[in-house]
Amino acid sequence: MANINRVVLVGNLTRDPELRHTPSGTPVCKLRIAVNTRQKDASGQWGEKPNYFDVTVWGAQGENCAQYLSKGRPVGVDGRLDWREWEAQDGTKRQAVEIIAESVQFLGARGDGESQFVPAGAGGAQDADFATAGAGADDDIPF
Repeated sequence: MANINRVVLVGNLTRDPELRHTPSGTPVCKLRIAVNTRQKDASGQWGEKPNYFDVTVWGAQGENCAQYLSKGRPVGVDGRLDWREWEAQDGTKRQAVEIIAESVQFLGARGDGESQFVPAGAGGAQDADFATAGAGADDDIPF
């Protein structure tokens, strides 16, 4: 039986991307994404609870993320989970789970940190957003 390690997230960047390079010159970009989950609080009221994820983007795609993304921008990430363990300088064992991105989709308008991603069918578009065709518009269709 095959194993599957797949993660798909849509959220907003909590800070500007951080671009670095490995000693061999490979670009690596670090992102932090907030994804809200609906849950009930102690009083029984529904509210939003943010979940934060660290994302690593390698290569040219990492360079593009650093160049075009900024804090607040909505993004879609498709990737895999990676678990790391290391020993800190003080001798304690440390561990972290991060997402290694295979693709990053830039959502919303560039420079529009306030934009929100609205999934299809979520009521984001209003009827007034679409112009209705005038009478006789169907006469132009050749079938």
